[in-house]
Parts: sequence; C-alpha cells; structure tokens
Amino acid sequence: MINNVGKLLEQFMGSSNTQGQGTAPGPSASSGGQGFGMPGGNFAGGAVAGGILGLLVGNKKARKMAGGLIGYGGAAAAGALAYKAYQNWQQGKQVATAPVATPADLNNVDPRFIPAPESNGNNNFALTLITAMIAAAKADGHIDAREQTVIFEHVEKLSLDAESKGFVFDALRQPVDLATIVAKVQGVEQASEVYLVSRLVADGDHPAERMYMEALAHRLNLPKDLVAHLDHQVTGE
Repeated sequence: MINNVGKLLEQFMGSSNTQGQGTAPGPSASSGGQGFGMPGGNFAGGAVAGGILGLLVGNKKARKMAGGLIGYGGAAAAGALAYKAYQNWQQGKQVATAPVATPADLNNVDPRFIPAPESNGNNNFALTLITAMIAAAKADGHIDAREQTVIFEHVEKLSLDAESKGFVFDALRQPVDLATIVAKVQGVEQASEVYLVSRLVADGDHPAERMYMEALAHRLNLPKDLVAHLDHQVTGE
C-alpha cells in the first residue's frame, strides 16, 4: 500500500514546492499540507519540466493552458479546471464563450474534484488519475523502451517510497487497460477529472490520441456537451 499518495501525485504533476523551473506562487487552499491546494508550476512549464508528467509528454509541444491558470499546476489546478467545466455544463453555458478557470477558482473547488491525500489501497482516486495520465501518454505509442528507461531513472531519484516507485513502474510496463481505469471512477465528477487530466497529456494531434480520448469519454459515460466544456478548459477553444 502506498502511504503517501499525495506526495506521489505532487511529484507526478509537478511539485508545489518546485522552485526555479518556471513556477509561480499562488493562493493556498489548505488540504492537509499534501500539496493539493498549494499550486506552483504549470502544465506548460513547471509541472511539465519538473514532474514525471513532463517525461511522459517527452518532446511533444507544451500544452496550451487557457486563462489565468497557466501560472499554476498540480492537482489543485486540474481540479479547478474540471470543476469549472462541470459548472459551465450544469449551467448550460455555450462552450465557445464559457469562462475558463482562473487562479481565484483554486480556492473554490468542490471537494469532489480534489483527491484525498490519504491512501485507500489501489482504489484511491489520486492513483486513478496517475494511471489515467500514463495511459493517455502511451496512447500514441511514443513511449518506447529507451524512454521508459529514462523515466525509470528519473523516478528512482525522487524522494518517494518503494511502493510509490513500484506503482509508477508497473503502470508504465502494463498495457493500457481502459476497463480497469473506468471501473475505479465514481460519479460524473471523477469522470470529468479523469478525462481532463488525460486530455492534458493526449492533445489529439495523433490519430491514436483522438481515438483514445473518444473511447475514454464513451467508457466514462460523459455527455458530449460536458466533454466539449472539458476540452475548452484545456485549449480555450
């Protein structure tokens, strides 16, 4: 069992304590000191440069993050983006003109969109998010044996316990299993965030990525309008 799932997710998406890697300080929303409410870094900069996620993305172009959250990263930003998309969808807003999450939204995220830092075996939602991102990164087949070795070496250097490292290694080695990912998702809120973090990794430039994201949305039973809102939070389009 992984004892510190919060630390693993933080290291994966870019540590909230990362300095000197394009990070920016942001407002704090207390969540037990696990990093979920202490944004720092960003998906197009700090998180990509400093987290395991950046190694999965590899040489792909940095994701274009819309709105004010370009200066923030980690699970708090992912939760804020997913929650804003969910709110816009519930309120029936037009996708093209729907507001994109800003730093102010980091302090007003529905708890259902913030993974609990405590571990609950392999059913912990934070672990599901990590598995989903790894699966999305593998969708276009760009992670070969050499790149896996680079990722393994990087993870070995992180201050993670053996169980956390083993979880990442196993997820990288195993084939993508959508059924297992979807089975661990509870409710439309978690489904929305699983789709969003996957969309951050698989931007759809590759046909296999587009097919993967379409399959994921279908298996998660996400309404098409909600999927459009989630895409809008990532691209601003």
